[in-house]
Amino acid sequence: MTAARRWWIVCLLSLGMIIAYLDRANLSVALAAKEFIHEFSLTDNDRGLMNSAFFWSYAFLQIPAGFVVDRFGVKLPYAFAFAFWSVISAATAGIGTVGHLLGLRFLLGCGEALVTPASMRWIRFHIGEEQRGLAVGVYMAGTKLGPAIGAPVAAFLIVHYGWREMFVILGLGSLLWLVPWLILVKDDDRQLEAAEKKTGKGVGLSRLLRTRLTWGIILGAFCYNYFVYFCMTWLPAYFAESRGLSLSKSGAFTGFSFAGMAAVATLAGYVADRLIARGADPVRTRKLFTIAGFLLASTELVGALAKSNDVALWFAIISLSGLGLATANYWALTQTLMPGASIGVIAGVQNCAANLSGIAAPIVTGFLKDITGSYAAPMFAVGFLLIVGVAAYVFLVRAEYAPPELD
Repeated sequence: MTAARRWWIVCLLSLGMIIAYLDRANLSVALAAKEFIHEFSLTDNDRGLMNSAFFWSYAFLQIPAGFVVDRFGVKLPYAFAFAFWSVISAATAGIGTVGHLLGLRFLLGCGEALVTPASMRWIRFHIGEEQRGLAVGVYMAGTKLGPAIGAPVAAFLIVHYGWREMFVILGLGSLLWLVPWLILVKDDDRQLEAAEKKTGKGVGLSRLLRTRLTWGIILGAFCYNYFVYFCMTWLPAYFAESRGLSLSKSGAFTGFSFAGMAAVATLAGYVADRLIARGADPVRTRKLFTIAGFLLASTELVGALAKSNDVALWFAIISLSGLGLATANYWALTQTLMPGASIGVIAGVQNCAANLSGIAAPIVTGFLKDITGSYAAPMFAVGFLLIVGVAAYVFLVRAEYAPPELD
């Protein structure tokens, strides 16, 4: 496979993630629309539960999804999953009760569970260490561009057409992605895995879970994504309700925040790659970028405490963009410390931890807002977890705690 084709596929993986996150984020915009809230008579706790329903299936199916792609490869399982979740997203337009919506969001999580294990497996077997930070950065930029594009687009479609039409347009339109995927991607990762096994075997799941490194990665991933999912599920409502922005402006500022994160994630992955190529230690370099990202993200507390709307809005952008320093590097660091043929399972473990925060963040935010009447307490919870994430990478994510490959 040529280098150009490999990078086109990396971009296609990123586009797939953009679409996946767009289909997750569209509900958070609908939940900020007054007509949607009134139609279903939703409380803050209801909105938190509806935002989290997706993650109940998505998070807990990460490890099984990792086993699927390790066993059957990436190309065809990913294509099937993509088609399934796109149709489910479009079907949301037909809901009549809160129960219908909860059920469809659960099924959406089932379909999207394969995305990260499959994408990380493809990158692991097609992109070398010296370029992996950039590849992961481009791919993970999709997790930020999805909300960045999805929030304003969904808001535009709701304002001009209605929330039901929004789900149909975004769901069915995304099926076009399957055309280049089926043309460009070869079903060859299992052959590449077989060649790599000649020099070493993968690390089993039970062995992984007995190491301090794995638990540091799990804790760090949870803390990183708690902030991301707070922003994805509640930021439009925060802008509208606490800062008085219109639905369109709430979507736009949410988009700016995630777009900034996507740009920083890609640049940080590239810079770390260049430093490593010039002789810098991969583990130390990627750890420093990750810790710096967590610390910059904690500046969201400045916005939470600010009386000025301008200060609050800008720090929403700065803090989420700053977290982009960690995005590519905390994923690439896992692949550096834990190489092996079971990369789909490893990615599944990390992404399961990451998306347990997708369950927790919407519910905890809704609960804290309901009992305090403001967004201050939920944002302090975010700040606390970001500091916990720093501690996890300082004390637990260390090269000496990595399990050796089996001979």
